[in-house]
Amino acid sequence: MLQKLRDKTSGWIVTVILGLLMIPFLFVIDSSYLGGVGAQNVAKVSAPPGWWKSAPSWWPLSLFWNHHEISNEEFRTRFEQARMQAREQDGDNFDPREFESVENKRVVLDQLIDEQVVRLAAEDARIVIGDAAVRDYIASIPAFQRDGKFDADQYRLVLAQSMPPRTPAMFEEVVRTSLQQSIIPSALAQSGFATKGESERLLKLLGETRDVEFALLPEVPADTAAVSDDEIKQWYEGHPKDFLQPETVSIEYVELDAAKMPAVAAADEATLRQRYEEEKARFVAPEQRLASHILITAGTDAAAQKAAEGKAAKLAEEARQGADFAALAKANSDDPGSKDEGGDLGWVERDVMVKPFEDALYAMQPGEIRGPVKTDFGYHVLKLREIKGGEGRSFEDVREQLAAEQLQADSEKAFNELSGRLVDLVYKNPTALEPAAKEVGLQVQQLGPFSRTTAAGIAANPAVLRAAFADALIEDGTVSDPIEITPNHSVMLRVTAHTPEQAMPLAQVRDQVIAAIHVHRTAEQSAKAADALLAKLEAGQTLQALAEPEKLQLLPMPGLPRTAPMPSVEANQAVFAVAPPAGDKPSHGKVAMEGRYAVFAVTKVTPGDISQVDAQQQAMLKQQLSQIDGAAAAKAYVDGMRKRFKVQVQEDQL
Repeated sequence: MLQKLRDKTSGWIVTVILGLLMIPFLFVIDSSYLGGVGAQNVAKVSAPPGWWKSAPSWWPLSLFWNHHEISNEEFRTRFEQARMQAREQDGDNFDPREFESVENKRVVLDQLIDEQVVRLAAEDARIVIGDAAVRDYIASIPAFQRDGKFDADQYRLVLAQSMPPRTPAMFEEVVRTSLQQSIIPSALAQSGFATKGESERLLKLLGETRDVEFALLPEVPADTAAVSDDEIKQWYEGHPKDFLQPETVSIEYVELDAAKMPAVAAADEATLRQRYEEEKARFVAPEQRLASHILITAGTDAAAQKAAEGKAAKLAEEARQGADFAALAKANSDDPGSKDEGGDLGWVERDVMVKPFEDALYAMQPGEIRGPVKTDFGYHVLKLREIKGGEGRSFEDVREQLAAEQLQADSEKAFNELSGRLVDLVYKNPTALEPAAKEVGLQVQQLGPFSRTTAAGIAANPAVLRAAFADALIEDGTVSDPIEITPNHSVMLRVTAHTPEQAMPLAQVRDQVIAAIHVHRTAEQSAKAADALLAKLEAGQTLQALAEPEKLQLLPMPGLPRTAPMPSVEANQAVFAVAPPAGDKPSHGKVAMEGRYAVFAVTKVTPGDISQVDAQQQAMLKQQLSQIDGAAAAKAYVDGMRKRFKVQVQEDQL
């Protein structure tokens, strides 16, 4: 039967039929099989195989290419990390809507693409990260250490609490991939160098001073000439962003403030006594033990361990026989921190010392000698001198504290109950605030219209302002979640009106347009006057000769250092941007200063004196130049490999 079926399904006719059946199937399978980006991915980076560097990238030869895809999940995780960093950096000024820009998303995606580029390059270079390298790297991470040593339990605990949670095997694979990706860029970054000549040239430039003389031109009279309708229209159409009406909103809101709520009744005696009984442990002072010790360190071999233990036992016996413990510690202890103090450790609480030491100490009675006690540090001889703490305070002693705490707790409870009731009512009718507020006895207040720059009152709070201009609240007309102003002080709002940013009509801004044209004309006249003065200077005249006829205000500044904000940052940059004077002929330039123009003449350039820079600073500068060179080499490598590889991006997945 099977043979008969096999015979019937062979031959060229069946082959053609199967081929025809395959054609529609090609249009429904994941496009990544044909060289595109997979349905669940945002980008794909492909590299030709190492054995065929010039392999074409078209299908089906693209099947031979090596590739890595960047999933939606990877992108969203990295983007959320970038969002958290931006929120932490900007604080109250963080705008989540502005952060959700295509530009920010492309920055994050480019980072992920670069990582996959170097990963493919490392794979092509046959770079393999061994298990020992992965283990060593993980062991060096401080978060996985206790007392400076790698701790397996701590390692698993931290991974379990991370976001997202990971198993050791998952984390080891992350580390392996990261190390593989970083090998080549890190090596290139470390290969950077700067020659002595380069660092000396930069030092001379940084320390350079210039003799310069500024000449401040007189103010040009403000333009008052008539402005034609054509000029007004042309300026208005050429500067559309200058005449925009900003986006505005109007809101209604309810303010919940515990400080303005009716005071809650003071707790009765029974409530306070119950609280005392439930929290009695809080009013017990922690037990402390006054201890001394003698430490005998031990080597790693068995003989050294035995010798150290024997010495500790002998010292413990001498102390029990009445020998002065402090004298024994000064003569024999290997603990440099307590030896000179006769082994005195002061008052010790729980969870301060290592466990074997603490267990022994808290099992002793005052005056008792115990030892040897073995820890990772060696063998200890302990002496417990005194015990204090552990006593509880009476109800009468802490009654006022309990009353204040209960009053605060009751006030917070009343606030939370009111807030919770309001939220529950709003959820039942999320597009109306008035009914819910009326039912809980709160007043709905109105505010607006206002823009992001004119917000006042409660709207000036950054969190409230962000919510008021949030797309979801504007488009849906729903009430916001509670927005915390301060602890036990929050606001819930609803956007009642919204006006998008739009161009103001010419008739409304006609006077502003005319004023802008006058300002522009005046600035042009000032620039022309400065250019005319520069032409005279280039022709051979001097500032001194032109000062009186041109009514110039001269400002000589000999020895002006680079980057000094004198007479302004822009003026300093302009002075050091011009070429050094050629022979006796000064270099000239112009710069806008305080609404007027100034021209300047550079008469002398004095390079920085390297002998005035100490060797340590020179070495530091050379190291910084080397790091810059190395970073540039690493970036050039990644950019070069990215050009060699094929990068596909699924824009609609961002």
